[in-house]
Amino acid sequence: MDMNENRVTLEEGPVCPVPLPHQERVVLGHGSGGRMTHDLVERLFLPHFDNPILRMGDDAAGLDLGEGVELAFSTDSHVVFPLFFPGGDIGRLAVCGTVNDVAMLGAKPLYLTAGFILEEGLEMSRLERVIHSMMDAAREAGVLIVAGDTKVVERGKADGLFINTSGIGLRRSGFKIGGAQARPDDAVLLSGPLGDHGMAVLAARGELGFEIEVASDVAPLNGLVEALLDCGAEVHVLRDPTRGGLATTLNEIARQSGVGVLLDEAAIPVRPAVRAACEVLGFDPLYLANEGRLVAFVAPEGAERALEALRRTRYGEASVKIGRAVEGQPGRVMVKTRLGSTRVVDQLAGEMLPRIC
Repeated sequence: MDMNENRVTLEEGPVCPVPLPHQERVVLGHGSGGRMTHDLVERLFLPHFDNPILRMGDDAAGLDLGEGVELAFSTDSHVVFPLFFPGGDIGRLAVCGTVNDVAMLGAKPLYLTAGFILEEGLEMSRLERVIHSMMDAAREAGVLIVAGDTKVVERGKADGLFINTSGIGLRRSGFKIGGAQARPDDAVLLSGPLGDHGMAVLAARGELGFEIEVASDVAPLNGLVEALLDCGAEVHVLRDPTRGGLATTLNEIARQSGVGVLLDEAAIPVRPAVRAACEVLGFDPLYLANEGRLVAFVAPEGAERALEALRRTRYGEASVKIGRAVEGQPGRVMVKTRLGSTRVVDQLAGEMLPRIC
């Protein structure tokens, strides 16, 4: 495959079926993180809440307080089912998810808040287990949980436990990182195999019909971000591909930046167990949720240096280059297949795996 080709012949590959637009009731697909979520935000939320900060479209808000002080601020709600799964639980997920969203603006996460919606009948031992997990994750990430709130709802109203976390961090001066900053020829880097989280949660539900040995990748990624920013590479975009997977995340970045993205299918890492399960179930690993993976767009001259820095971190040992940004096909994501053809990779349309984060 020649990744230096800017213009490619496209082969329309299989994509998720397109749901009917403008549904008059909320459906699970509106929580997918993909096209239906995007349409919901564009149709209802943005017209009412619109402002320049929100319009940037990143996972955290960049706040300029003046005098050289810039913050990143994010909030996230977690409704994963089941509450505990191989490699993690809703508590670790809540902390890591918000830490990562703050870090993806090139910020150092500092403080979190946590809001709990508890269902009547939840065992205290399970709640305590979640709280311990949150504290362990906060210590690992180097953040403090400094405020919170607790509400209780009637039995059957909350599936045990929902958690909302908000986080704030300090952005480094001299860096301009965001989804709109990708440039043609940027190297696209990925910090590890795809789909571990989505498949681990699905396996924990007992819905596979077969056994699979895979654990969620849920982890705080602020250490990877610090390593990248310290290595001297010119970093333009950082994103963690959670709901909707890598495909949806790259489509968002391509639209924000007005570039095309050309991927090398053979370079995209997927564990054999996850790939085999996807083949049986008819899933595409590019759309599976991840909770401990980072995507970076880096200027080409610093790509190898960035990879070396990532590979020296705890959660970035398996980092690879999976493609690059191109001038042709602005706003589109394409993948060069193992057979040599090129197909379009659209964003997730409906809901492949509900209640995943």
